[in-house]
This record gives sequence, C-alpha cells and structure tokens, in this order.
Amino acid sequence: QLQLVESGGGLVQPGGSLRLSCGASGSTSGYYVIGWFRQAPGKEREGVSCINHGGNVINHAAPAKGRFTIHRNNAQRTVSLQMNGLEPEDTGVYYCAAVQGPADDDWPEFRLCSLNEEEYEYWGRGTQVTVSS
Repeated sequence: QLQLVESGGGLVQPGGSLRLSCGASGSTSGYYVIGWFRQAPGKEREGVSCINHGGNVINHAAPAKGRFTIHRNNAQRTVSLQMNGLEPEDTGVYYCAAVQGPADDDWPEFRLCSLNEEEYEYWGRGTQVTVSS
C-alpha cells in the first residue's frame, strides 16, 4: 500500500508563492504517476498538474500553466509543486495522488499524464492553501 502525505500549505497574499510537497511511503516500488489536485470551497475537485515517474512528462491544467512547476525526486520519494503568482482563485485543499504508469522506457510517445482524478488510486489527505490579503 502506498501512502501519500502533503505538506507546505498555508496562508499567502495574492501574488505570493508556496511550495507544496508530496511525500510517499509504504510500497513505493513501481512507476507511479503523481498528480496534484485541488478542491475549492463549494466546487468539485480538479486536476492541477501531473508528472510521470521518469519526470520527463508533465501536464498542467490551464490555470496552472506559466505559474506552477512540478518536479519529482524519486530518490527522496517526493514530488513538489511550486506555485507562483497565486491568486484568491487558487484557494482550496490541495491533494496529491498516485497511479501506476508504464515503465519509463515504455511511456507512449505523445501521451500526457492524466489530470482525471478517477484514474488515480492513492490519495493523500490534503493541505490547505489560502490566498487572501
């Protein structure tokens, strides 16, 4: 069983930055794709960014493009989400999730990692991000 724990959330002013981290433990062997999702108050959860095991395939949802950066360190079993230029609309609970993917050498050409939450198997409990002045 894979366990995921998010950290790094908090209160930040508009225009500020936060760096979220997702730590993995338990049965970490495998080619896990890691996704970041968020849920704003009164809204459905949505995909933000994802990265494959090899770190060479990244996908960002439109609101994250140009502002968020995702990075993974497999040796440390962590995936980070650097968020810059935060806006009040970015407020919500941020979750990381994992799903087994193809081996690094078998990743299909032109395939992006998924931002569909239904495809992910393992979930953390989330970390709150609040963007407010």
